[in-house]
This record gives sequence, structure tokens and C-alpha cells, in this order.
Amino acid sequence: MLSLTCQTAIKAVIFLASKIELDEKMGIPIIATEIGASVHTVGKLLQTLVKAGVIESSKGPTGGFYMTKAQLKQPILQIVMAIDGADVFKRCGLGLSKCAATHPCPIHYDYKEVRDRFELICKNRKIADLCAPLAKGVSFLIG
Repeated sequence: MLSLTCQTAIKAVIFLASKIELDEKMGIPIIATEIGASVHTVGKLLQTLVKAGVIESSKGPTGGFYMTKAQLKQPILQIVMAIDGADVFKRCGLGLSKCAATHPCPIHYDYKEVRDRFELICKNRKIADLCAPLAKGVSFLIG
């Protein structure tokens, strides 16, 4: 459902959010290593997230990427919208361009149910919600 880039963006944001108490700015190579992604991909998506207001950045020798406490309260939807856009919640599960209730693919109704539930999760879960299991060691960002 989500693009690999969007999945990577969510992991990067969760990583930054989990480091907010350290009051440190993180560089692209550290973030990429911690989430198991390429430096190039992480660099591009972090800039997109800064432009969307999901995270912050500062330049210079002590610069890097970081989050504010207010940004922790954002729904995950903000990340999805910045990277994949609203279309992710309308796409066909089989990739058909004309899939709809009037012209459904074989999995249309089942997939729509899952897609709608996932959209609710993205709207209701805050970035901070995803940090708690990480801090407790019951969830991970790299496999």
C-alpha cells in the first residue's frame, strides 16, 4: 500500500522522534544507518519532510534534522501525505487504473476495507504513539 520511500520516511521520523529528549540534531548518515536505508534516499525524503513541516533542519557544523515537541503530536497521515499523497488511500489493490465500485477488481471490496482502516490508523495515531513501543524495546525500525 505505501511506497518503499514512504515506509522509509515513517521510520526516519520515528527515529528522530525517539531522540527528541537528547536535544540533538541528527545527520543523514546516522539516520540512514539506524533505519537500514540508503543515504541518498534518506537525504531526499528528509528534505521533503522539512518542506512539509513534519520535521525541522538546521545548517552548519552543529546542524542536522530534528523534531519539536509540537511535531510529535502530528498524525502519521502528515508523513504519508508528504511522500505518497492522498492517492495512496484510493489506489486499487491490484494496480488497476479504473477500479471502482462500478467496475471492481476481484479484491476491490476486501482491499477497500483494509485501505479505509489503514487511513483511519494514519489519521488517529500520532508520531509520539509510535515512539513508545520503540522506547520499551518491543518494536524495531530495522529487521
